[in-house]
Amino acid sequence: MTARWIRDDYRAYLVAVPAGCLVGLVGGAFRWCLERADMLRGQLLESAAGLGGPGWLIPMALASVGAAVACAIARRVPHAAGSGIQHVEAVWREETGPGPRDPRLLPTKFFGGLVAIGSGLVLGREGPIVHMGASIGAEAGRRTRLNAEDARLLHTALSGAGLAAAFTAPLGGLLFVCEEVTRTVRPRLVLLTLLGTTSAVVCCRFLVGDAPVFPVSGVPVPPVWMLFVFLLVGAAAGALGAAYSTLVVGMLAVGDRLTRVPLVVRAAVIGAAVGLLMAYDPVLAGGGDPLTQRLLTGGSPAVATLAAYLAVRFVAGPLSYAAATPGGLFAPLLVPLLLACFAAALAADHLESEPIYDSLRRRMPERP
Repeated sequence: MTARWIRDDYRAYLVAVPAGCLVGLVGGAFRWCLERADMLRGQLLESAAGLGGPGWLIPMALASVGAAVACAIARRVPHAAGSGIQHVEAVWREETGPGPRDPRLLPTKFFGGLVAIGSGLVLGREGPIVHMGASIGAEAGRRTRLNAEDARLLHTALSGAGLAAAFTAPLGGLLFVCEEVTRTVRPRLVLLTLLGTTSAVVCCRFLVGDAPVFPVSGVPVPPVWMLFVFLLVGAAAGALGAAYSTLVVGMLAVGDRLTRVPLVVRAAVIGAAVGLLMAYDPVLAGGGDPLTQRLLTGGSPAVATLAAYLAVRFVAGPLSYAAATPGGLFAPLLVPLLLACFAAALAADHLESEPIYDSLRRRMPERP
């Protein structure tokens, strides 16, 4: 083995650390801005509620304008709309060219996602941060002249760093890369991902602190008989997940048929609908973190109210995604309940539900 081979073989590891730090800073800045946007939106909703009568028009206008602006920002940059995770997977599978070359993708994803999610659309932060992380990884691979295979590995590994920054979860980023994006475990990919996710989380904490995203007090160990309940809950979650994926793709298909309606107009109408929900109850819109935190800390509403929240957000999420703005689809699953997760996956598989990002990847236009 020559010195040249050693230098090339280890260069990707050296690049992964500073690139991961940059992903952490970008992801942390995105989270910080979203937190301020959520605070401002909450203050605006309180003021609008105090106006009485016409006050409900303010949330409608906010979400409508925000969706239209975010759609207008994203529509001119390939792959900027939506989650972006499907694009990361397509690059890994070599179904499209190497990582994004358009320098506009990162700022478009950042500001478009900030406007869309900050205005109240039912979207997650993880998709944009994952896509921005992958974009940084692709650019880092090009600038350091890594070979094609290592550049692809770095692109994928840094997508995991993006997820880690989104939820302050380095191991979550690794699981995301191995289970969702690649569905394989390779030592080189694992090491690159661990370097990227760890450095991303360390740098992200400088901006958002090191507190957990969802603080939860100690949970007592459940009795053995509860395992059956977890199986039932997991099976129900799997069925709901399959239905949710179908609804997301169905909403997008409906949008595809509305060829006479400009994208920005469609986004504005969707935003107005979400804004109307937000005027009725702010918990029905946005990323859903307040509702998740309330449930995790034992402050759950009545069963009927919770069922209504679930039903409304079940539709509002795919509807928001159809607005063609930057924004993610999923949120972290915070349960010690591996058996429930197994049952969920088994139920979804039994229903022959295709993974959502596979479905979205097939919808991508064929472009280099």
